[in-house]
Amino acid sequence: MPGTEHAQEGRMRPLLCCLGLAALLGPCLACPSACSCSTKKNGRLLAECAYKDLQEVPEGLSSNVTILTLSANRIGWLGQGSFAEVPEVQSLWLGYNQIGVVEPGAFASLVHLKNLDLSHNKIADFPWQDLRNLSGLQILKMNNNRLAGLPRDAFRALKDLRSLWLNDNELTTLAEGTFDDLPSLSQLQIFNNPFNCSCKVFWLKKWTENTSVSITKGGSTLCVAPGRLKGRAVTDIPDHHCIAPSVQLTYLSNLDNTVMYDGLTLTLHCSVAGSPPPEIRWKIQTSSRRIEINGPNVARDGSVKQSQERFLVFKNGTMAIPNFSKENEGIYTCLAVNDVGTRDVSVNVALAGSENPAEDLLRDDPQASHLGGQSCYKGDEMDPSGAGEKLVIVYHVPRESKSRAGGVVPRVCLGTLLLALGIALCC
Repeated sequence: MPGTEHAQEGRMRPLLCCLGLAALLGPCLACPSACSCSTKKNGRLLAECAYKDLQEVPEGLSSNVTILTLSANRIGWLGQGSFAEVPEVQSLWLGYNQIGVVEPGAFASLVHLKNLDLSHNKIADFPWQDLRNLSGLQILKMNNNRLAGLPRDAFRALKDLRSLWLNDNELTTLAEGTFDDLPSLSQLQIFNNPFNCSCKVFWLKKWTENTSVSITKGGSTLCVAPGRLKGRAVTDIPDHHCIAPSVQLTYLSNLDNTVMYDGLTLTLHCSVAGSPPPEIRWKIQTSSRRIEINGPNVARDGSVKQSQERFLVFKNGTMAIPNFSKENEGIYTCLAVNDVGTRDVSVNVALAGSENPAEDLLRDDPQASHLGGQSCYKGDEMDPSGAGEKLVIVYHVPRESKSRAGGVVPRVCLGTLLLALGIALCC
């Protein structure tokens, strides 16, 4: 009957409305049984799962959750998919758990994250690459863990980071520039770490003196080693203990009483200073190859590592290149490296013929010098600033050059040359 149908339709309308509303709100209110979920006044959905004795991130969370609290549970592991259900989360609180393993990718997809608390856990190894996707992160708490080191670029992508907590870990050093890419940083906590106050952390002293960042308990950022600095603040490292390198490059005159063997030998000498004493390294760039030599390759007995016998590097910073030829032309760079920094100076070496064709090159380049004369080359000091390269034109004399006494310079073997250089330059 028309009247009955009309009445039934009237009774069904409220029910259909309720079902439709439930269908619309259902996904928003999905909540694991161990958690309490609610909508905040600002419209954000909170999932409160703290103090529930949870051993893993619960399943069944709504995809619309923006605040997830998992503090004070017994979670020990975070996997790549642990937060797959909450891609919109902005605040994630995981403090006071037992987290010891964080798999790569655990946080990489949480691109809306602004606050991340991982404090008071057992994290020794962290997938720092995950932070590259979290450019909106503002607060990062990693204090009271077991972190022993950080990559220099760990926080490079975090341009909005305001507060960074790294205190109470096992950090013994920090790479220079660790905090350089954080333009928004206003608060930093690094106290209660066992810092080894070698010159590797001297930069940190200088940085704290010049930064506008508030360093909480800066006076409690103490040295554990070396013994002479134990108990002193990192900011008290004496300046005279750590001096950046200086470097000077010279090309040497032929050594008195040293007989050169067949062909030209180019000899360069790198003088360095600094504290701690800098290591000397060489870089050679020719037209056909690039070579790096990180330390001496000539032993005290004159033996040479076979792979590098073309370039003879002595402990005192001298490099000799016997039988120097056109293929050895290029840029020779000496680097002085210590814990405070690196300095370098370069010389561009070109080879000309024996009839002095270097004159045109010298005229074109007023800074150019030439190595020549009876002793094959004579020395001149290079620009110690390391800015730019000086051009050295080398032109050699015939193989059987006459000595001062009018005799012929005999040819000697490579071993004799090495011993001669070793005696004259390595003492």
